[in-house]
Amino acid sequence: MPIVASAAVDLGFGPASFLMKSVAPKDIPRQEIFVAVLPIIALQAVGPFRVPFIADLALRLPGMLD
Repeated sequence: MPIVASAAVDLGFGPASFLMKSVAPKDIPRQEIFVAVLPIIALQAVGPFRVPFIADLALRLPGMLD
């Protein structure tokens, strides 16, 4: 499974979902794979918007320790 996980990050989720379909059991439909990937896509979409808040906190903490 590590190869599939790195493919999801490197290739994007479109091509990686077809890779996941190729290694998944035959009785799992492609639609189920796409639905299973939606939470990961949502987290990657929300993540960049959280970075400024986390960076601000990280930059303030050293000053609070002095």
